Amino acid sequence: MTQHYDTKGTADENMTDLDISTKSNAADFATAIDVMNENLIETSILKQFPTHKIIGEEGVGTGTIPPLTKEKTWIIDPIDGTTNFASGLPLSCVSIGFCINGEPHMGVVFAPMTNELYIAVRGKGAYRNGVRLLPCTGEKATKTLSNAIVCFEFGYAKSEEAANNMVGAVENLLKHGVRSTRTLGAGVLDLCYVACGRMDVVYTGMADEGWKPWDYCAALVVAMECGCTITHLTHSFEDMDDDGKLRSGYAFNLYSKTMICGVNEQLVKETQKCVLKKTPMM
Repeated sequence: MTQHYDTKGTADENMTDLDISTKSNAADFATAIDVMNENLIETSILKQFPTHKIIGEEGVGTGTIPPLTKEKTWIIDPIDGTTNFASGLPLSCVSIGFCINGEPHMGVVFAPMTNELYIAVRGKGAYRNGVRLLPCTGEKATKTLSNAIVCFEFGYAKSEEAANNMVGAVENLLKHGVRSTRTLGAGVLDLCYVACGRMDVVYTGMADEGWKPWDYCAALVVAMECGCTITHLTHSFEDMDDDGKLRSGYAFNLYSKTMICGVNEQLVKETQKCVLKKTPMM
């Protein structure tokens, strides 16, 4: 990744080295570096833990994502923010999550161009470059939507209905009044940035822009260990637990297409109510 970043836009750049291949559509693609990263990570994991299961974005491709079982399972995104990466924008990362009994237990996120390494273990806290991240107390605990930085991603949705739903949600936010909005192009970093207070709330799932397990898994642990609230923006039957309650926190459904995560529960509820409010556009 670093070699491409260092040469992007210079006389040494060679975009053919990326060997870009499309997936579901022209906006959803992979590079040779995605594949190389995933192979390196998988080989290293299986060398140490040969009986563990691995779910990787490039290994799955456009096929059906294997179900998450009670077996020890690693969930890998070899490059989150591939469009940013290929374009030379610095906001991309490698994401490695580890699940025990069907729930995230450990997360490792490395962003090479900002040289930031996030590590979190369930019940043990979250760290950036070896320094523990602050919990969601003080200003974070009292943050409201009117003074929040709100993040969202538009994804690959192209239909008129999808566009109206996504843009309508942003219209609701602007009419309500927020400090600012952000679209960074890397869902894993979105969650990490909410966890460390660079942004206050992030959501997805207004249309077909919903995320995949490798977008959630590792960063969910980082967010949870900082005391963030994470749940589903909307929900289906699969997002409910056996008692009929909406799954949240470590029990969050990693296969869901909707998510909202914020620095406190009230902010999550306020944002959820705002973006889901119907507008004439929607």
